[in-house]
Amino acid sequence: MFLDVLMRRNPRFIEAAMALHQSGELPPNSYVLDLDAVERNARHFSDKAKSLGMKTFAMTKQVGRHSGFCAAVKRGGIDRSVAVDMDCAISCHRAGLRTGHLGHLVQVPRGDAGFAAAQLKPDYWTVFSDQKATEAAAAAAKCERTQNLLARIQTEGDTFYRGHEGGFAAEDVAKVADFIDTLDGAAFAGITTFPALLFDQDSRKVVPTQNLATLSRAAEALAATGRDQIEINAPGTNSSVILPALADAGATQCEPGNALHGTTPLHAIEDLPEDPAVLYLSEVSHHHGGNAFCFGGGLYIDPVFPKYDLKALISSTPTSTASALTSVEVPDYAAIDYYGMIDATGPIKPKAGDTVVFGFRGQAFVTRANIVGVSGVSTGSPRVTTIEDIFGRPTGWPERALT
Repeated sequence: MFLDVLMRRNPRFIEAAMALHQSGELPPNSYVLDLDAVERNARHFSDKAKSLGMKTFAMTKQVGRHSGFCAAVKRGGIDRSVAVDMDCAISCHRAGLRTGHLGHLVQVPRGDAGFAAAQLKPDYWTVFSDQKATEAAAAAAKCERTQNLLARIQTEGDTFYRGHEGGFAAEDVAKVADFIDTLDGAAFAGITTFPALLFDQDSRKVVPTQNLATLSRAAEALAATGRDQIEINAPGTNSSVILPALADAGATQCEPGNALHGTTPLHAIEDLPEDPAVLYLSEVSHHHGGNAFCFGGGLYIDPVFPKYDLKALISSTPTSTASALTSVEVPDYAAIDYYGMIDATGPIKPKAGDTVVFGFRGQAFVTRANIVGVSGVSTGSPRVTTIEDIFGRPTGWPERALT
């Protein structure tokens, strides 16, 4: 779905990745990042957010918390991350992004609260319950800190992905704020939800969920008690063109993830300001039964669209032309993605060692893929910066260490 956008708007990136693979500098099973484009995207996004008075925290999980990605985002004006979990926070902190927001989507485990308070010192820490608020406050108090807490709120009819549920009753938000302020080491800072925005298949637009209205009503209830200077964190399907609508709804914080590499659903159907800056690269391994098999490991396609005819570019030389496209079948999510299966019965005749380039919306952090930074695409001198695992640690490829 996103390969067409890559071919039209960033063909030099595709060709650079293919050339680097063919020269032996880039391994298969790699999410490859155009760091020049990431920096441009971050700058555009952060400038727009600042003009609207919004704080910006970068979500990095989709591209495996790559240190070069974090550095590019920082150069673009975003110096803080939103961490999906503790591993994410540590990886981003190590890469130079301070922790702007922790605890949402994944709550901080009890045993990690002390480390989070003492070492990460997040600007904001989301809690779903009295118990989690008490744990965060106690950890901060031991460090002689006052931790800003965001209360995740919800009410009947709000939207949750299955397995993401949780939060305080929105109707009790004033009591929740008062309770948090009684805790030594904590201060009530505001409210949050997820997702505040979603892509609608029928209208092909990004639309607000009921959750955003829930935030607005809760903010009004808090203002009625004198709490009219609170933070409103409203993540989900952010791109720079959506920010004015979020600001109009009262949001003070935004958390771009896929926007930073041009892979929100809206990027697939409209040419937005952010350029496509990520691709997935593989290599043909062998043939069987009319198919050419390419290495997998990172073939997790975030299902924001119904299933479609997945295509890839296959070539032994750099190309971004449609004549190199052919269909590819990837394993069902219930299976392990050892390989993708390329249709070898048509005009494209893949050979072992050929480069395979996909463009899809990934979630690298749930895969076993490499994450590779490439700089210099914009100047015509592309080079690999670092090859890292999904925790932002160098893999050492192509050298392998057994100790």
